[in-house]
Amino acid sequence: MKTQPKTRRPLRRAQLSDEVAAHLRAAIMSGALRPGTFIRLDETAAELGVSITPVREALLKLRGEGMVQLEPHRGHVVLPLSRQDIQDIFWLQATIAKELAAAATDHITDAEIDELDRINDALEAAVGSSEPTTIAGIEFAFHRVFNQASGRIKLAWFLLNAARYMPAEVYAADPEWGAATVAHHRELIAALRRRDADAVIEHTVWQFTDAAARLTVMLNRAGIFD
Repeated sequence: MKTQPKTRRPLRRAQLSDEVAAHLRAAIMSGALRPGTFIRLDETAAELGVSITPVREALLKLRGEGMVQLEPHRGHVVLPLSRQDIQDIFWLQATIAKELAAAATDHITDAEIDELDRINDALEAAVGSSEPTTIAGIEFAFHRVFNQASGRIKLAWFLLNAARYMPAEVYAADPEWGAATVAHHRELIAALRRRDADAVIEHTVWQFTDAAARLTVMLNRAGIFD
């Protein structure tokens, strides 16, 4: 008797809770959700147009990351951010990115370098004239090509996860950041064409030290560290 293939259960959609978590994480990292703020399930669900379930799941993820804390009978509260937290987050990203940059210098093809050039041209055109979401998307595309060129895909995955803590659209809304980023991308591309690993690493690390400094200044001005 022929055995019938088992019907797979449909995969549970974790994407929605991930998107809610990303929204809340960015709000916390940018200071839009201040330390001590309670995140209400119903209000957040209504704001994002989702049910309460993905919000609850998102808050569980953020509890595991140390970004919120559950207070009995009161709900989830945003935990404080410190300057050291910012330094640690960006140090981790820069440390991983240095490894990827060195590998990319050795393995990237001329076609991939040309693609980086085209993406950076698009970024330059978008800065100051497009929505932050568009600019952040173009910047993400640039780093995806660069990191994948390293051939170290699993390490690139770890960087992608660490980069969740960068409030990308906050940076993308700042034309000064955009102009500086485009200029450093140009120098990075030139260093890749020369196969100059030291320069590639230098320009890669700059992006994280610059991002950390800008975010620290912004959060300090907002009184988040008080």
